[in-house]
Amino acid sequence: MLIGALSAVVGTVATGSVWIGLFLAVATCLVASTVFWIVIVPMKANAIIAGLGLSILGLGLTSYSVRVIYHASGAIWSQTGLWRPVTGATVGPAGAVSELSITVWLLPFIALSCWWILHRTRFGLRLAAVGEYPFAARSAGTSPAAMRLVALLVTGALCGLAGADLALGSLNAFLENMTSGRGYIAFTAVIFGAGDPIGAVLASLFFGLADAAGIQTQLVTQGLPVPREFILMLPYLLTVLAVWASSATRGRGSQMSGAFSELREG
Repeated sequence: MLIGALSAVVGTVATGSVWIGLFLAVATCLVASTVFWIVIVPMKANAIIAGLGLSILGLGLTSYSVRVIYHASGAIWSQTGLWRPVTGATVGPAGAVSELSITVWLLPFIALSCWWILHRTRFGLRLAAVGEYPFAARSAGTSPAAMRLVALLVTGALCGLAGADLALGSLNAFLENMTSGRGYIAFTAVIFGAGDPIGAVLASLFFGLADAAGIQTQLVTQGLPVPREFILMLPYLLTVLAVWASSATRGRGSQMSGAFSELREG
């Protein structure tokens, strides 16, 4: 997301076209996804360790690139942002809706398209087989390496769009480490949503509401003897509690399923 955010701002500032910025964000993230695939598939590195390495590389590379390209540090501002279909309102709920960029409005269509591809197409079934049963998929004539490359390229493009929206959707700027851990929260949303696109979107909405609740709580508790650090950790605390509740519920569900199976066998 950081790589996509910086690429979007650099492309937009250099050309004046937000569409070129979007294209550059997607292109650079496709390159990063390809590098990640080379590390974990041909070179057989651990995916979790390689993912952490890529995250650290993205943080350091973007900060270094800002200094090299603009000979400065801090914020890089763009005069052009993503198109907002709803404009005019400035206050209240209507004002909040008017701040949503075109990529946010396209999110339901992207999520539904991902769900349909994964659950209703031959490609989606092969992709699920590669993830769950790679040896069975290989015996059926599907290449796990090729399917993983395609999956990483698609998710890389979506990460590029996410980074571009973060930079050009509301701020019109790139700030160092502007994701502030949102990538890890997105990874948590996938786990919390049981790997389903619709579930991941609902989990992301929950985490977004938790983040908004933390901001509103800071405004409400101004002047009260409430530690600021406690308010800041509220979204992350709710994230941990949500993942714990989800794991506990699934654990009980699997135990009950096993008990019912034993009863049927008995």
